[in-house]
Amino acid sequence: MARITPLSGFPEWLPDGRVVEQHVLDVLRRTFELHGFAGIETRAVEPLDQLLRKGETSKEVYVLDRLQAEDTGSRSAEKQLGLHFDLTVPFARYVLENAGRLAFPFKRFQIQKVWRGERPQDGRFREFAQADIDVVGAGELPYHYEVELPLVMAEALGALRDVGVPAVRVLVNNRKVAEGFYRGLGIEDVEGVLRQIDKLDKIGPERVAELLVAEQGASPQQAGACLDLAAISGTDVGVIDRVHALADQHGARTELLETGLGELSALIEAASTRAPGVVVADLKIARGLDYYTGSVYETLLVGHEELGSICSGGRYDTLASDGKNTYPGVGLSIGVSRLVSRLLSAGLLTATRGVPTAVLVAVSDEESRASSDAVAAALRERGIPTDVAPSAAKFGKQIKYADRRGIPFVWFPGAQHQVKDIRSGDQVEADPATWQPPADDLWPRVVPAAG
Repeated sequence: MARITPLSGFPEWLPDGRVVEQHVLDVLRRTFELHGFAGIETRAVEPLDQLLRKGETSKEVYVLDRLQAEDTGSRSAEKQLGLHFDLTVPFARYVLENAGRLAFPFKRFQIQKVWRGERPQDGRFREFAQADIDVVGAGELPYHYEVELPLVMAEALGALRDVGVPAVRVLVNNRKVAEGFYRGLGIEDVEGVLRQIDKLDKIGPERVAELLVAEQGASPQQAGACLDLAAISGTDVGVIDRVHALADQHGARTELLETGLGELSALIEAASTRAPGVVVADLKIARGLDYYTGSVYETLLVGHEELGSICSGGRYDTLASDGKNTYPGVGLSIGVSRLVSRLLSAGLLTATRGVPTAVLVAVSDEESRASSDAVAAALRERGIPTDVAPSAAKFGKQIKYADRRGIPFVWFPGAQHQVKDIRSGDQVEADPATWQPPADDLWPRVVPAAG
């Protein structure tokens, strides 16, 4: 038989890793639901022209040739179908198709697999789980949702701190601030400048300055001012004063700049009360995609900043539009697989066991297997996850089987039922109708890794 070669970019966790991933997903879902977000799921396939609306290139999309031909009877480029590489574009389509049946503002969360055609590397996959929250309005969407969403996400990620997930920093900016400042400088190619500023962490300020001059036609003085704006950051409204001072220095105050600073100030003030120290105004956060129109967000794991943003998003006004009606929104996306990969590879989290089973019921001999099955049924009826030994081997071998799987208790049926904690060696008489394992042993738990 040929040796099986793993496919890079398609993560497959072992059972204990899956327990960690499921815990992360459960915490996110519960937090989103606490804040009134309804869960939805959209199809995996979208028309290629729709997938490219956010500005990605076709190289990032996995095109489905056979499905396309079967569904449309054609392989023409105009009717190409592809796997979705994020959940925002499918959600925009979902809103347009169901607008008459949705109540606005519509708050949704969505947790699904997505596929992206990029080179696999640490924390970056071709197939990965993503968790999104968005709020969309019909015609308009109040700014307070741009304040609410990053705080909800910070709360969701903060709820994982008790199992050893590092703290997070939510970096925020407002596209109106950047655009207003750039236009005040006399720069016309605002989108181009934003795309270059978005490269700061990757290529550094000197190279970005060169690109601003060579590709966006900025003067060296304008490029320097753009970099000075990007260097401003902080956790309080002092950030606003520093932007004002810089704008005054360059004669770059505009009405749009003032609007953006007002919105950014409201977000900083709310965050300082609800999540002190978590939200940081960082004027280099640009989110290079053209469709963002207001607040933009990126989230880092403290101590693991080299991983890059694990959660990002922003305000968009025209992504969901049918030409007559527009549904503006704001949303954030967590790369769940990216986060779980780092938590596991860094040895930050572990599971108490990889299987749900709390009790293994031993089998004395095959003739008495029915008695073991009856004990298991009685325990399951009371919500205790239970399995029955696969064979009537010696009890020592059955205990070793339980130990290898991480099952904490072995049950011995008989005239006097007994249950053994195989970790401590304690063995006591027990009644299947009343016995209960300790709460911490009932289900697998995610805990900080030792050391």
